[in-house]
Amino acid sequence: MEAILDRGLRRTSGPQWLAENVLHGKWVLAVAGTHGKTTTSAMLAHILDEAGFDPGFLIGGVPVDFDVSARLTDSAFFVIEADEYDTAFFDKRSKFVHYEARTAILNNLEFDHADIFADLAAIETQFHHFVRTIPSQGRIVVNGGDVALARVLARGAWSDIERFDASPSNVEPRVDWTIADDGAVTLDGSRVGRLTFGHTGRHNRLNALAALAASRHAGVPVDAGLRALGTFGGVKRRMELRGRVDGIALYDDFAHHPTAIATTLEGLRRSEPRGRILAVLEPRSNTMKLGTMKAALPASLAQADEVFCYAANLGWDAGEALVPLGGRAHVHDELGALVDAVTCAARPGDHIVVMSNGAFGGVHARLLDSLAASRARDEAACAGGA
Repeated sequence: MEAILDRGLRRTSGPQWLAENVLHGKWVLAVAGTHGKTTTSAMLAHILDEAGFDPGFLIGGVPVDFDVSARLTDSAFFVIEADEYDTAFFDKRSKFVHYEARTAILNNLEFDHADIFADLAAIETQFHHFVRTIPSQGRIVVNGGDVALARVLARGAWSDIERFDASPSNVEPRVDWTIADDGAVTLDGSRVGRLTFGHTGRHNRLNALAALAASRHAGVPVDAGLRALGTFGGVKRRMELRGRVDGIALYDDFAHHPTAIATTLEGLRRSEPRGRILAVLEPRSNTMKLGTMKAALPASLAQADEVFCYAANLGWDAGEALVPLGGRAHVHDELGALVDAVTCAARPGDHIVVMSNGAFGGVHARLLDSLAASRARDEAACAGGA
């Protein structure tokens, strides 16, 4: 890039190229937020596809229903995961300001990406820039219970707005869409259907509600949207079951921010109240490596019965940060030792949740292999190595 700048050559960023060559002229449905972008984008693409819209999409994960993370079609509709991360070395605006969205989902907003944003206010400014790009005939589907997003809209919004939340609001502005614990969906105070699908947690219900509202703006009836969500297969690496060994379930999850970690574990605890949860965590994102979120980690892991943290190459003391968890926390700098420790701790009926935004040294396969081998091993071996 320095050579290109020095020579005065023409240049463009990936998001800008995408906007000019793929998105321009299409009905773009953009999904923004700190958490849930990938899952909500996948839900939205699935609804549109089931409704016969044949949408193109670009998603930061692989939806099970499509088995690819991106496709280009002749459809007028395109679903895109709208990231707030900066565009390029030479363009420090968030990527989503380029996308020319007509329907925008604002799922939630917290401090993240500490490597590029000084504070939450800086991210709110970028979200406000995004709001300014939505046309007056467009629609913003926003989480009505998120105070940071409320501040973003208070700075000015010039499009139609629909708010969603888990329950009716007693304050203005009131929410338009709600979803109850049993999946009952209301719009403007009237019940319009019930969500039934196999994905746990309040966060997934809210993701589905946002996708339902956005797809309705594009022309999909609510009942059709609910039927489609009933067949939604999920996203790889979002509580993806990687295998079972002797009654022990192993999941892969992308959670790497304290809020995402907490919602993942709370959803699993609600759906599997009798099994133990063994959380295996790698603080891998730039924000986590900086230690910005370390104080919030113990509370986010509260639902786990045992916590195993892979602390190699961290610039902060994970053992010290997890002291509030007491004897439930186990910190390892060597991956093999962590695999052995998890294997020795696991017993039939347990749920092992591996949480990282990376490949984590192939830990999933290593754990499954180790668990399978340990079934034939004398229990005293684990006791002796513990």
